[in-house]
Amino acid sequence: MSADTTTDLLVIGAGACGLAAAIAAHDAGIEVAIVEKLDRPGGNSALSTGSIPGAGSRYQREAGIEDSPDRMVADLLAVSGHHDADPLTRLMAEQSAPLVEWLIDGLGARMRLITEYRHVGHSVPRLHAPSSRRGQDLVDDLLKFVANRGIPLAVGNPVDDLIVEDGAVMGAVIGGEPVRAAKVLLATNGFAGSREMVRRWCPEIAGAEYFGALGSTGEAVRWGERVGAALGNMAAYQGYAAVAYPQGSLLSWTTIEKGGILVGADGRRFGNEDAGYSGYAPVVMGQGEFAWAVYDRRIHDVAMGEEEYAEMAGMGGVRWGATPAIAAQAAGIDQEGLTATVAAYNAAASGEAADAFGRTHFNLAPLQPPFGIVKVKPGLFHTQGGLLVDDHARVLRPGGSVVSNLFAGGGAAAGISGRSGAGGYASGNGLLTALGLGRIAGLRAAAEVRAGR
Repeated sequence: MSADTTTDLLVIGAGACGLAAAIAAHDAGIEVAIVEKLDRPGGNSALSTGSIPGAGSRYQREAGIEDSPDRMVADLLAVSGHHDADPLTRLMAEQSAPLVEWLIDGLGARMRLITEYRHVGHSVPRLHAPSSRRGQDLVDDLLKFVANRGIPLAVGNPVDDLIVEDGAVMGAVIGGEPVRAAKVLLATNGFAGSREMVRRWCPEIAGAEYFGALGSTGEAVRWGERVGAALGNMAAYQGYAAVAYPQGSLLSWTTIEKGGILVGADGRRFGNEDAGYSGYAPVVMGQGEFAWAVYDRRIHDVAMGEEEYAEMAGMGGVRWGATPAIAAQAAGIDQEGLTATVAAYNAAASGEAADAFGRTHFNLAPLQPPFGIVKVKPGLFHTQGGLLVDDHARVLRPGGSVVSNLFAGGGAAAGISGRSGAGGYASGNGLLTALGLGRIAGLRAAAEVRAGR
């Protein structure tokens, strides 16, 4: 560290991206400091299911699952289409298995390969997650690893602005005081918590309720625009089609993936649930303020393995009925409509008729008594657009040159979920780019600092 810097790497944001970057950089031999504007670290990472895809991981091999980065790239592009950060899709697929192995074997994170389901966008089981399916458990592990290394973490310290000299980032202003650093990583959340920015970039979801972390107010985009950074995929976002109401917890999409359906107040389905929890969110929003998830006891029993679902159910979030009409009555929706809907859906699931909306994945359906029903509403979880970065997580300008000393990851960087809308999001995309780019940024920052000494 030179005499005119406070630290080698200043990490702005203490979610999964920032914590992973700090650990990687510290272990590579440089000094690191983390600042977090809120009083509690974690951000959207803590609110997630903690799921990270790893294509070709040793855990897959041990489970007899054949997978590869090439297969993962094909899966992701089939969902997202080509977009502004196409090279990042390949990079993240190639880094995904080393990433989860680093987290589990290298650091000791409490995660495992999830084989009970594949989830949206993946042709084979490749999600690695805490057994609880709680991102907070992963964040707690990362915080422990940071603390064990003695890496300074200052919460309640919002950054005012970046220090920029001759086009190079030289640190940040925190609480009115300059903090100089050889390298800076923007590991903040996206901008889903800024109504103004959502209206500007993602107008189709601007009317939805926001269910993500409070700190997602878009500072990285504003700072990036001021230093001339390139932006990408700004109209892309992750929605969630089924937030349990009034509990406020995410209804596990396992309930739908395993064969459940979503209906409106008239008891009728309104689309193809195969679109996934993100892609289906604007469809749910378009049919009314609320919707109702309908599934059966078998599906409920599978979902009970997830702590958040079990807590929601324990709060009385699931109502039951021996028939669709009784379940509808308990939920206050149209009884005849739900009775007809379940009959038609079960006929499709049995192969007796084509599904009216083109659904092809029925899993445990046809649905059987008793029937569970949960009131839900759609929401916005986080944005997927941000600063374009290169293979080393360095922030790029529109012409392809690098903004000196500035890195970005997590919600601050452009994601891999398509150019616009919610349909390009595959399970784990957010955490993959957060942790993947964080680790890459930490290692690259360390290499540049050491080379400059």
